[in-house]
This record gives sequence, C-alpha cells and structure tokens, in this order.
Amino acid sequence: MPATRPELLIGLMSGTSMDGADGVLVDFAGAQPRVLAASHQPFPDDLRAAFGALQQPGDDEIHREALAANALARVYADCVAALLRDAAVQPDAVAAIGAHGQTIRHRPGRYDGIGYTRQSQHPALLAELTGIDVIADFRSRDVAAGGQGAPLVPAVHQALFGLAGETRVVCNIGGISNISVLPGDGGPVIGFDCGPGNALLDHWIARHRGQPFDGNGDWAAGGRIDEALLARLLDEPYFKQTPPKSTGRDLFHPAWLDAQLQDAERDPQHVQATLAALTAEAIARDTRRHAPDARRLIVCGGGARNGFVMARLAAALPGVTVQTSDDFGVPVLQVEALAFAWLARQCLRRQPGNMPTVTGAAGPRVLGAIYPR
Repeated sequence: MPATRPELLIGLMSGTSMDGADGVLVDFAGAQPRVLAASHQPFPDDLRAAFGALQQPGDDEIHREALAANALARVYADCVAALLRDAAVQPDAVAAIGAHGQTIRHRPGRYDGIGYTRQSQHPALLAELTGIDVIADFRSRDVAAGGQGAPLVPAVHQALFGLAGETRVVCNIGGISNISVLPGDGGPVIGFDCGPGNALLDHWIARHRGQPFDGNGDWAAGGRIDEALLARLLDEPYFKQTPPKSTGRDLFHPAWLDAQLQDAERDPQHVQATLAALTAEAIARDTRRHAPDARRLIVCGGGARNGFVMARLAAALPGVTVQTSDDFGVPVLQVEALAFAWLARQCLRRQPGNMPTVTGAAGPRVLGAIYPR
C-alpha cells in the first residue's frame, strides 16, 4: 500500500443552500495549495427536503436527523470516490478528509453565554465508507471558547487572497453571505456573516417558478426593486449588530420573509429583485462600514454566478473593483471546500484553525474531532 502523504487532504462542504456537496482534493506541498480534483454531488430531493425540515423544530427530530446524517455520509463518500478517481490517487495516500456537515441549527451564545451549533453528519460512517481518517465538528470548539463558531474561512481567505499594501474584502455568497476583511497594513483580520445570500432567493423562485435557483439572476433582473420593502428588510436588528456575529436559517427563513411581506399582494418577480438587492446591499453596507479603504471585493460561492447581485455590488461600491475568485485561480465553488481541507490539516498538525478577532473566541483553538479510518 502507498504511504500516507501528509500534504494531501480532502475538503467537503455542504452549505446553507443545501444543493449538494462540494469536494476538493488539495496538495499543500507547495507555497500555495493546489487543487488536484474537484467534484460536486447534488443532494437527492428527499435529502434536501429532510435537511430543510430539520431547520425548524418538529416531531421525531433525533430519528430524522440520524437518517439524514447517514444519507449525507453516502453523498460525501460518492464525492470522495470521484475525487480519488479523477486524480488517480489511492485512499491510503490521503492524510484526512475535512468534512463540514450540514448546519441544521446555529445558536452560539444564546444559552448560558455559550449556546451551540449543530452540523449534521455521520463522520464515523464516512471513515468506514472511504477508508480515510475523517475530521469533523470544526465549529463546536470555538463556540465552547465563547466564540461564534463562524465564519472559519477568513484565515484561508488571508492565505489565498491577502496582499500587503492593499485592503481587500473576500465575500462568500452561499445560502448566507459572509465577508473577511484583509487589511493591507497587516492589521487583524475580521470576518462575520452579513445576512442572507442565496437562501431566500432560492426559496422564493422555488415557490413561484418551481426552479431551484435563479440562473444568473435573470428573473430578478426582470423585476423592479421595491424600495419600501427593501428598507423594511434591512431594518432587521441583525444588520445593525456589531461583529463578531453569525447567523443562518435560524433567522433568515421563509417565515421571516413572509412576516416582512405582511401578507400584502406583491408581484413575485419584484420580490425576487428586492431580495437580490437585500443580499447585495447588506454586503455593500458592511464593506463600507468595516473596510472603508478597501480597493477590491473578491466574491466566491454560488452567488458569484448571480450577475444581477454582482452588478448591484459594483454599483453600490464605486471605487472598489468587484471580481470573483476565478480571477485569482480559485474557482468560486471550490473556496469553501478548500477551507475545510486546510482546517483538517491544521487539526492534524495541532495548530489553531480559528481567528479570535473574527469569532470572538477566548483565544486560538485547535478545531475538529478525528474519526480514524
């Protein structure tokens, strides 16, 4: 059997959009990580529905969550198999898999000052199916140390996109949007969740057109932004909170949106346009507030493919160059998965994976729990 290569790791990410699992096989041997293979495995409809239902309290949750976790492990295993096949790499050569899991609750700091975060998955089953060590549960240690447990990717953003002498903002637009502020003067990195990214957009177009997402934002682009509704949405107290902060579907869910609409008759396409404007404006406001000297906004995640949102960002941030991570050699759908390969590597090396200036934790912590193959 080939010897394990400590520089080869796999990262797996399934985000709040709940569309599937993204995976990368990464070689960390050089000065910069190199992606050897990438794969996307869509969620079956029943799994996506199961995780959607688990976002809110319901009957028989423990049983339903356990079955969904088992199913997710099999999707993850299929993703790993595709990566190994495409890169012609044997399982024994991979040091570990960093698996994020599917967030079904995120409530840090709410109970006794600690709260909890829950990323559903079955890492022991994934280790069994793949024959590779699995590292999971990355967020809980940061939460236990008084942090938000999110976002965890700013350290990777700094490594990939930071540049001395130029303040940059990296924005991931998944189901929820988050930013990392990378100061050009060497100051501390900060990062936090801005608000909804694709989650409400995907929900709204699925409800009214039966489509999983608004390709390129074309449906939104054909609508009109309802400025009064946009102002009401932006009045949500979360947008005014100071970092560190994080959010998710616990707050920005369909019932929240319905309450903001106040049962008024509205053209669904205009609502879609307004939700896209909400995503862009929340990001732009936080960029102006926390990185007033930023010269570049680098966007990744599925939202980077929404032309309407990207155009709104550019219009809202004059003087800031808005680009995607593609322009820097990292495809937009690979950044998050790459981050969890990096976090797994940090865990194996017993080095911290969090940034206390980002999450608010009491200090640097080694993140993750190891499930041996």
